Amino acid sequence: MKKPAIIIWLKLFWMFLKINLLTTSGPASVGLLYKEAIGTIMTEAQFIEAVGFSNILPGSEALKLAMFVGFAAGGIPGTVAALLGSILPPTLIMLAVVALLQRVQGEAWMYGFIKGLGSAVAMLMVLVAWQLFRGEKGKRVGWRVLLIASLGLIALVQGIPSPLVLIGSGIIGVILFR
Repeated sequence: MKKPAIIIWLKLFWMFLKINLLTTSGPASVGLLYKEAIGTIMTEAQFIEAVGFSNILPGSEALKLAMFVGFAAGGIPGTVAALLGSILPPTLIMLAVVALLQRVQGEAWMYGFIKGLGSAVAMLMVLVAWQLFRGEKGKRVGWRVLLIASLGLIALVQGIPSPLVLIGSGIIGVILFR
């Protein structure tokens, strides 16, 4: 006996709601979705096709996978149910964070918190840049890397927008590292 469509849609909504509450990234959600979907709403072959198809299109893999699985299991209403289950948790979390930030916006301690957070983010960026700059262990930094870094720093100091500096550095890198 075939399940009523509303049951499938509710199952899709609950499945994607649960997955998006329990996981924070696309790759982690794929494993949980595999466990939840195989045998209940789709076959393993259909799931593999869904994952493959969602990987070749641009955009969020988790949402593309939700749309594909939702459509395969329940048509257009299934797609809507799966998408609602996928976007509801992050949307509610963002609304809660915004409401909290609106409430503490004028507080004196918030200024210090943001200053401290900015310093930590800047230091993390310096550490990542240092690791990228260092390259492989045992290898010295070449003149080309120093040239690109210097030109990039000069451009930023001169007030050139950072996207243009990044694009210019990439083009110089293509030319110098042929």
